[in-house]
Amino acid sequence: MKKWDVLENILVEKLVFWWKWFARLKSDNPDIDGKAIFITGGAIPDSVVNLRVLKKKKDFIETQILEIVKKSPIEKEHSTNPYGMSGGWKWINIPYDNQLEIKQNQVKESLFHLAKIQEDIPFQTIEPSPIIDGYRNKVEFSFGKFISAKYDMEQHFNVWFHKQWEFSKIEDFDWCPLIDDFQNTVYKEIKDFAKQSGLPVYDSMRESGFFRHLIIRKTHFTNEMMLILWFNNKYSDNLDSEIKQIEDFFIELGKKYPEIKSVYLSYNSNKADIAIWELELIYWKEYITETLHGLHFNISPKSFFQTNSSWAEKLYSMVVDYAKQENLPNQIVLDLYGGTGTIGMIFSKAGAKKVYSVEMVESASKDGKKNAQLNKLENIDFVCAKVEDFLGKYLEEWNKADLLIIDPPRVWMHPNALPNILKFDVKQVIYVSCNPATLARDLEFIVKNSTYRVEKVWAMDMFPHTSHIETIVSLVKS
Repeated sequence: MKKWDVLENILVEKLVFWWKWFARLKSDNPDIDGKAIFITGGAIPDSVVNLRVLKKKKDFIETQILEIVKKSPIEKEHSTNPYGMSGGWKWINIPYDNQLEIKQNQVKESLFHLAKIQEDIPFQTIEPSPIIDGYRNKVEFSFGKFISAKYDMEQHFNVWFHKQWEFSKIEDFDWCPLIDDFQNTVYKEIKDFAKQSGLPVYDSMRESGFFRHLIIRKTHFTNEMMLILWFNNKYSDNLDSEIKQIEDFFIELGKKYPEIKSVYLSYNSNKADIAIWELELIYWKEYITETLHGLHFNISPKSFFQTNSSWAEKLYSMVVDYAKQENLPNQIVLDLYGGTGTIGMIFSKAGAKKVYSVEMVESASKDGKKNAQLNKLENIDFVCAKVEDFLGKYLEEWNKADLLIIDPPRVWMHPNALPNILKFDVKQVIYVSCNPATLARDLEFIVKNSTYRVEKVWAMDMFPHTSHIETIVSLVKS
């Protein structure tokens, strides 16, 4: 067996770490029979698939789905989605109750080895999202082509998402199930305008063409919208007429839909198919404003904000409840990997004695500081630094803390930060995770090297129809 070989008729068993699916190879060769297979792509448990080998290791094989041979018996076509599975909603044909069950089991399985250190880990029942469809407050569409002899297709102006398993091809549809009706209406109007404008989509192979990306952001509670359109600024020697055409369209669109508060153009001649942030505001405000827990958050184009706003409010409520709010007036809280400081500001408003929100991304830290000033919060400071650097310096200066909130990025919490977490000797640590695999690794280190024990584990489904899951863990001193 070697790279690019095809494995046929493989039965998918379950979801495991890093959002990969698991199966076992069945072979007449006893040396490889039963070998573990890890699968990337939109698999569904109990489906039968053909796989392409990406890597062969001693104990397992890494693969990618080539095609679905037999659908899973649990698969059901989504009632309002005519487009099937996509890279953005690979689980949409899994009934929602089954999605929740898979995610609950994934969190339990990720923490399986922790049970060797602490018995009887208290798992709460997974909390479903209050909105299953149309919950995203941000979505990015791509402009491109779909030219394929395999599918007998030659489409030169498409707008939607990359075809699953074939990143070079952009499919062309008028609707996205993860955003609400108003976002879909605006998307369709922008798409129709672009197609009728006479300007071509960008071709990365030839480094020519005009339209590249469209981002739509919309607040859930205040119903404000921001639009960002990316185009190739080297399309012609004189872009004035093209840009004027686009500006006139968006100004009229803003008049038609007063919910549109902000429109940006972004110039991107980079060959890579990513959104580059060189922005020009062409319509009204620099930001849109969302409200959570009675706080106002100005969201700029580069601001991070939880994708599911309706569920973010519940998530933050749970974090504050875990922290035993009655103790906050006497507590110094460290909000680590704070992003724009949303959690830190909620703790500030809830009555904490002092909050330090620590974030290495300068733009995020600046956005947090502005939002704290907007909400007249004086008991929170924003520190732009790497968490591992901040903790060491903070401890060297003999500073104290009473509660640690850890909300690391998906990839990891830096290993150099973990030992310093234990040096604080606080009574409680609350860990908010979007990755069960790295959560398990960090919890194992903390529990093994301290007297902390896991008090509660609560999975929350903030991302229906995807494999992503949020988990809150409370760690307390024995």
